[in-house]
Amino acid sequence: MKSLTEIVVPQLAESLVSATIDTWLKKPGDSIDLYEPICEVLTDKVSAELPSTVKGKLVEILVPAGETVPVGTPICVVETEGAAGGEADSPAGGQASAAPRAEEAGGDQSMRSRYSPAVQKLAAEHGVRLTDVQGTGLGGRITRKDVLAYVESGAISADGTQYPQAAAAKAADPVRLSGLHLSETPRIPSIEIEPAVPGRGEYFIDVTPIRNTIARNMRQSVSEIPHAWTMIEVDVTNLVALRNKVKDEFIKREGVNLTYLAFLLKAVVNAIKDYPIINSMWAVDKIIVKRDINISLAVGTDDSVLTPVIKNADHKTIAGLAKDIDDLARKTREGKLTLSDMQGGTFTVNNTGSFGSILSYPIINYPQAAIITFESIVKRPVVINDMIAVRSMANLCLSLDHRILDGVICGRFLQRVKENIESYNMDTKLY
Repeated sequence: MKSLTEIVVPQLAESLVSATIDTWLKKPGDSIDLYEPICEVLTDKVSAELPSTVKGKLVEILVPAGETVPVGTPICVVETEGAAGGEADSPAGGQASAAPRAEEAGGDQSMRSRYSPAVQKLAAEHGVRLTDVQGTGLGGRITRKDVLAYVESGAISADGTQYPQAAAAKAADPVRLSGLHLSETPRIPSIEIEPAVPGRGEYFIDVTPIRNTIARNMRQSVSEIPHAWTMIEVDVTNLVALRNKVKDEFIKREGVNLTYLAFLLKAVVNAIKDYPIINSMWAVDKIIVKRDINISLAVGTDDSVLTPVIKNADHKTIAGLAKDIDDLARKTREGKLTLSDMQGGTFTVNNTGSFGSILSYPIINYPQAAIITFESIVKRPVVINDMIAVRSMANLCLSLDHRILDGVICGRFLQRVKENIESYNMDTKLY
């Protein structure tokens, strides 16, 4: 006996209210196994595959790719077999249900040459030429499952070697029971432009889901938050000397680079302890001051900026912060961030000096109350005790929500950050 079942957008996280359907991996008429990914979704700037909660045949897609819908919204309808249909469980029935896959080659192939980052990453790892792989997704699009099936088939890789038969490997693949399965690559889609047209002096780039998310968040921040901005100059000469002294030993001991950002985070966290109103957000009739200090760290890639979070940063040493910075930056660029990594931030730090900036006006990471940027370290002549000295100097730029924060409190906060940074010396402990 057959029945129709709706698959809905699950509650992926406590604070999440919506998700964007990025790409459909199945099309109407396709067979779907239990827990098999049916589409890719984008939420909180993290790409993920949404698994099917039932086994059957996809009958109808209710939400097209690119549309954002609330949690709990039905996105597709699947036809399932009831318990009474015993013939569906028989060996003959199982073989018959797999047969329709053979007819895909002659169908719609409009998406045949559009590859998702996850597919490109997987193909590169196995040396697979994607032009040799048959796509079973919507419009002939190649899915991760297609690439894995091609590898397991014993086909020839791009370097001329032959893949082993992998039936046993498939059997050993762990069963994914429930929930959202994060993809292995960052949602930084390859730029897909329209074919060149003779005589046209321009071309068009599709707005990717992550770029659309960034645009929406930035628009919300600047339209809802009355931004104000201030800057302070910091002498980091002692910090430069300290880092130069300990960085080589630190990388040998910990295996990660000791950056200036770790020292800045420690100075910022200690200043937030003294001025906790900085660690807050606006709630119309209330100001919510967060007890936990969770630092959102702006990490740039070629196509986007993500803000993974260092949880409970006030409980960590400089060494601990350095390791967290390295871990989150690596996970961001490798596309291995989880939903947990992206949630809970209370204050944002951005290291704009890493690409040579000396002055910037950052946009607040909504709904936080402030964001600080650490600019480039530059040697400049400075007057000290009526004498000119060459010192390593850097600017700290703070954008603030003027509904919550005023110049006096932010000036004191920046002065405390400055004092903390300038107090570093050769005796400063990393642990």
